[in-house]
Amino acid sequence: MTDGLLLGPGDGTPIQAMTLKAGADRAGAFSVFEAEVAPGFDVGAHWHERAEEMFYVLDGELDLLAFAPADRSGDDWRGWRSHSGQAVFRGGPGSFMFVPAGCPHAFFNPHDTAARMLFAVAPSGHEVYLRELADLLSSGPPDPAAVEALRLRHDIHQLTPLRNRA
Repeated sequence: MTDGLLLGPGDGTPIQAMTLKAGADRAGAFSVFEAEVAPGFDVGAHWHERAEEMFYVLDGELDLLAFAPADRSGDDWRGWRSHSGQAVFRGGPGSFMFVPAGCPHAFFNPHDTAARMLFAVAPSGHEVYLRELADLLSSGPPDPAAVEALRLRHDIHQLTPLRNRA
């Protein structure tokens, strides 16, 4: 029998602006993070062929996208609408977003204070991507082709740029 995992507030392994709560070393089904989303941070719209994700807003507000756009023109997903008319959602504490495999999604912090969210991805292992990305970023401005290759190796298909709008 294997023991479970109990963590207090703030416990876990820091990786970039996230704290890994449980990952591939403990769980095969999913990885879970507590993430701080800086003011103006835009993860950029992207999708995953195999991964499913969920986001739960703890503090602050985030603009959330979880649909295929009817028109994907431009590089600002915040104005996109789905074929059924769904628009980007502004979610505060308690808001939840589920993203099935293949669904374009994004989040953005529109405020001047940080937001926090609980983020889970299945299957586990997203922390490997985050560590490899941190390594690329640690030696100065990264080569965009190297970042794109890293993302594709980890099933991340970027539709709009990752950026800070602050």
